[in-house]
Amino acid sequence: MIVIDYRDKRPLYEQVTEKLAHLIICGALESNSRLPSVRSLAMDLSVNPNTVQRAYAQLEQEGFIYSVVGRGNYVTDSSEWQSGMLRALERDLRELLTKAAESGMPMDMVCSMVKQVYENTETGKEDAAHD
Repeated sequence: MIVIDYRDKRPLYEQVTEKLAHLIICGALESNSRLPSVRSLAMDLSVNPNTVQRAYAQLEQEGFIYSVVGRGNYVTDSSEWQSGMLRALERDLRELLTKAAESGMPMDMVCSMVKQVYENTETGKEDAAHD
């Protein structure tokens, strides 16, 4: 289900968050399905339960999951997590555009790069370019 990459420089909770979000987005975890308990997933991944708890909290904040007190964590309906995903993408895009502006990169160059990445993503060329 989830594999932790110990060579990855990102914190473990970010990796867990990303992997679970991917499973939700691709449909491997269906709407309203129950996620493993914090303790159970922590044992499976050989990580501290606080790591899983933090990942679940992040996923809940982004709208991918919801919690029911005493019952566990569940995958939200796709409309809920899609709006959360759009908010996260908008936040990330704003951050990148701010960095580009601060570095003095011309707006037309930024627009060109965004367009190119979008077109490559649509056609599946992005993966080939990174291989």
